[in-house]
Amino acid sequence: MNQVILTKLKSTTGTSPYVLLVLFFFVLNNAAAQEEYDLSRCIQTGLDRNFALQAVRNNEKTSQNNYTQGNAGMLPTVTASNRLGGSLNTTNRNLRDGSESTSSGIHNTYGSAGVDLGMTIFRGFQVQRTYQKLGVLSEMGGLNTQMSVENLLSQIVSEYNYYIQQLTLYHNLAYAVSLSRERVRIDEQRYILGGASKLELLQSLVYLNADSSRYARQNEVLRSSQIRLNKLMVAEDLGENIVLKDSLIQINEGLNYDELLAQTLAENTSLQIASKNQVVSELDYKIIQSRAYPYLTMSSGYAYSYNAYQTGELYNQHVRGMNYGLTLGMNLFDGFNQRREKSNARIEIENRTIQYKEVEQEVKADLLNIYYAYENNLRLLRLEEKNLEVARENLEIALERYKLGNLSGLELREVQKSLLDAEERLISVQYQAKLAEISLLQISGRIMDYM
Repeated sequence: MNQVILTKLKSTTGTSPYVLLVLFFFVLNNAAAQEEYDLSRCIQTGLDRNFALQAVRNNEKTSQNNYTQGNAGMLPTVTASNRLGGSLNTTNRNLRDGSESTSSGIHNTYGSAGVDLGMTIFRGFQVQRTYQKLGVLSEMGGLNTQMSVENLLSQIVSEYNYYIQQLTLYHNLAYAVSLSRERVRIDEQRYILGGASKLELLQSLVYLNADSSRYARQNEVLRSSQIRLNKLMVAEDLGENIVLKDSLIQINEGLNYDELLAQTLAENTSLQIASKNQVVSELDYKIIQSRAYPYLTMSSGYAYSYNAYQTGELYNQHVRGMNYGLTLGMNLFDGFNQRREKSNARIEIENRTIQYKEVEQEVKADLLNIYYAYENNLRLLRLEEKNLEVARENLEIALERYKLGNLSGLELREVQKSLLDAEERLISVQYQAKLAEISLLQISGRIMDYM
């Protein structure tokens, strides 16, 4: 940050030292006023605010709410019913002696109230298996939330380090611009003194403009990364400037394949979900199988009824009392539907087993491929670090020779380009190694280590 500020100050011409000093402190205060974000804070902010994650957590709450004994059928049911009504009739009677009688507008009323209790005592372990299934589905809701958290966390860590990569490249391009500006200054002095042609000066200006253009485009890339990071954190102002606490990509170079493989088989979220799906399919089979057993239910109730008559010997009638009973039954034949459903359930168990093996194979393959990339990028990292040291030393020598007139402008440009390429390759290798590290920790269930 300070290097960029100083570079901008150096490029300012026709300004008094006092104004430069005021501007310098203004920029510093501006940077200090901006709040710093480290990786942990970015992750926590994203986990607290992310909209998609909030929806997944609500789905998890739904699966937890469904995990009750009542939903499985273990608890009794109590219902209350009340009814009030009547009838309005006209009756015509033809008697055997030939006489007739008519009664019209006969209004009879009635009312009833009751409470009924019902409970399943035994249904071939169907209730117990259903309760177990609801428990597994609740656990799967937690695993789905965990997977969403891991994916979001992986995106934030990746974008955070991508921002660092682009910021480093931005500073390198700023340095390249300052070098090109210095070359223009040297060529301009030579041209004035007659030691260089105007062609060389114009060529230096072309290089300066090209570097400045690339520097400006890099600012756009940096801004886009900043917006994506704000989006992942659900910032109120997506265009807010973010000051990162870290300026270098930190790589964990101590990851061991055997440890990662053991952790993957035990902690990988996709494998855990596939395993839970196996358990659910086995419980579905047992639930269907339970229908072959006899079932025993109990019912009881208390009722009150009232009837009022406008004709007949009774004026009104009140009845109150309770009832109870046990029902023992068994499904003897259902058109072979149960046998068909059991056969399909066995096929589903086999499919879930195959799916688990498929997921396990994919996870192992991904782990191995990414670990090879991780090791290769670490080797490239050492190589590019050495290349960068050589390129920097080469540039220092080339600049001195250019000032003395012992090196052409084209050769200096080639050396300068070599340095910029070396810096870009190093940054790229650092970021690729970091991406491999993030993927390895996510597959092995250790992505939460970044928090």
